[in-house]
Amino acid sequence: MTVTRQEFRDAMARLGAAVNIITTGGPAGRGGFTASAVCSVTDEPPTLLVCMNRGATAASAMKANGTVCVNVVAAGQKEAAMVFAGMTKCSMEERFDAGTWHTLATGAPVLQGAVASFDCRIAEIVEKGTHLVVFGEVQAIRLGSQHDHGLIYFGRDYHPVGAMVAGP
Repeated sequence: MTVTRQEFRDAMARLGAAVNIITTGGPAGRGGFTASAVCSVTDEPPTLLVCMNRGATAASAMKANGTVCVNVVAAGQKEAAMVFAGMTKCSMEERFDAGTWHTLATGAPVLQGAVASFDCRIAEIVEKGTHLVVFGEVQAIRLGSQHDHGLIYFGRDYHPVGAMVAGP
């Protein structure tokens, strides 16, 4: 049995995932895109992975800079996620008008108000099919409010997800 590209894409649309704005900054300039393919790899050393299309306009800057910041988007930042997803057709630099940005350890842009931001140095990039799998070692973290609602991508659309609850 062969699974078609469309069957795979339709099934993956039913796998809800956090919406993230992935950014890079450094000598090659700023770049960014929206992604839901992000996950933890290990906590020693703190490492995560991001999948991005090889043809993404931010790919060359990200490779050259060696930095990546995973900004977990809050529900109120849906428009920024849409801008970084390329839905507005604005230039790469104009995308950064969709938010307020700071930097932490690596110089990659950190989105103010994000649920969490993981500022990383790129440890490795693996090419697989149409995508790059970027492994980032976390250099700094900024947490947003525990009361912020997150944003997930499910069924090819954005949906808010409940606020985090404080621990004991």
